[in-house]
Amino acid sequence: MEINKSEQAFASALTPQDKNADLGMEFMGAEILVKALIEEQVKYIWGYPGGAVLYIYDALYKQDVMQHVLVRHEQAAVHAADGYARASGEVGVALVTSGPGVTNAVTGIATAYMDSIPMVIITGQVPTPAIGLDAFQECDTVGITRPIVKHNFLVKDVRDLASTLKKAFHIARSGRPGPVVVDVPKDVSFKKCVYEYPATVEMRSYNPVRKGHGGQIRKALQLLMAAKRPYIYTGGGVLLSNASQELRTLVDLLGYPCTNTLMGLGAYPATDPKFLGMLGMHGTIEANNAMQNCDVLLAIGARFDDRVIGNPKHFAQNDRKIIHIDIDPSSISKRVKVDIPIVGDVKDVLTELLNMIRESGLKPDAPALAQWWQTIEGWRSRDCLKYDRSNPSVIKPQMVIETLWNMTKDVEAYVTSDVGQHQMWAAQYYKFNEPRRWINSGGLGTMGVGIPYAMGIKLAKPDSEVYCVTGEGSVQMCIQELSTCFQYNTPIKIVALNNRYLGMVRQWQEIEYAGRYSHSYMDALPDFVKLAEAYGHVGMLIERPEDVEPALREARALKDRTVFMDFRTDPTENVFPMVQAGKGITEMLLGSEDL
Repeated sequence: MEINKSEQAFASALTPQDKNADLGMEFMGAEILVKALIEEQVKYIWGYPGGAVLYIYDALYKQDVMQHVLVRHEQAAVHAADGYARASGEVGVALVTSGPGVTNAVTGIATAYMDSIPMVIITGQVPTPAIGLDAFQECDTVGITRPIVKHNFLVKDVRDLASTLKKAFHIARSGRPGPVVVDVPKDVSFKKCVYEYPATVEMRSYNPVRKGHGGQIRKALQLLMAAKRPYIYTGGGVLLSNASQELRTLVDLLGYPCTNTLMGLGAYPATDPKFLGMLGMHGTIEANNAMQNCDVLLAIGARFDDRVIGNPKHFAQNDRKIIHIDIDPSSISKRVKVDIPIVGDVKDVLTELLNMIRESGLKPDAPALAQWWQTIEGWRSRDCLKYDRSNPSVIKPQMVIETLWNMTKDVEAYVTSDVGQHQMWAAQYYKFNEPRRWINSGGLGTMGVGIPYAMGIKLAKPDSEVYCVTGEGSVQMCIQELSTCFQYNTPIKIVALNNRYLGMVRQWQEIEYAGRYSHSYMDALPDFVKLAEAYGHVGMLIERPEDVEPALREARALKDRTVFMDFRTDPTENVFPMVQAGKGITEMLLGSEDL
């Protein structure tokens, strides 16, 4: 791919001469903000203008280093920046105005917070003299966002703006990542001061630990090597710390079984026999049974959340030793008491653990491990992800995902999803072999993220294929962003598994509420083909199983077009296995025969 204008500008915009030229000069707050973003090498910023941020938008207009992407709703601005951050590993940046701009962005901020995504969200605010006086489009941004950010700032003095932005980026990307909000009153954006951007930042109250305690790692090594039924359980923290290679080396060196959470898929190759599949509420039999029956559990960058271990009392019934590696000490022993806590960056801790294993000369208990694998293969032989393929007249959603996987497994493809049944089918049937290829909302479970995520990824990875797996309910939450896709030429492929229901709600109503389908059926759906065409894209309606593969092939061939594929799928299909709320992870429903 040729170097674009933005990248060329990066090569020349911040030479020492340019920086020195700014020293001692006064700039408006808005100009300082833009200069700070350039120093942080921000390439894209997603946003929507409004009165409180017009000076910032004027400063953006005068530069050509960053590209601003005008979304159609502030929620999508944060989601798109979030998707960009997840795929690239860089800090995502969004810009919204005060009042409703902020409140529209809240869902996106909370989504990023729950999944520990590094982001900086810049929000406009009314002028400082008007704060607290119920001014037009005023809201308490700091108060509203405090529970859903890693940190937030209200900048009341233009002289603090540059240092605050430096702190915001440092906090967002270090330790356990997360979103940081910087609230900028309008008068701060037009007042002037001397520009100076700090090269480094030191915060006495914020010093995340990176290096794990050597003694604790040594204890973990002894426990792992003595295990009879070991298990390695990993979450999104492995991806966030870019430790996928270290994890793969560890699993291959030991020969132990491995599982990923929904947020951790791709950290270990899904096609490797040592991978037992995703675990949890919709995990495989082998993954869940191994979790419950292991004698030593190594948890890496995971948090034992309710969708993973089910009922904590049920989980605690079996005695096991737990090693927990996490950069966030508050996540350790939060829901499950662990025996060997190791606080530190996953990549650093795994590197040290691997060195200790090699130096020690210790080997796993081969006979015990062989017997453990024999037990696991017995569980795996039940093939809990099988589904009915015998009906030639209806499209099974699982088949759509399997077909997509078979067609894209040898290319660099990214898959986003919204939230619901389609999300779980994508997680179960698309075999993610590489990290950061699966982008979804795990912690908050936010409908509407799929298209904005895909837009952000397509800018981060322009030469990759980007697919949004969605449902007819979720996709309508942010469908206006099809307009953004057209304006900024982000040719994504939308795979809509349209079963005319809010599928996961309907499934729960069938199982838990005696089939009382209260408001889970979609009575007035749009013609998605015509809707896609109205936005300038390609629309396809697919109603027969034999047309699934040709439709996907045709969509892939349209490399420069966004394609909306409306797959009419079986409305009665449920996601199995399933662990009902309040049950233990081995108390699984495997199909309709268990209902």
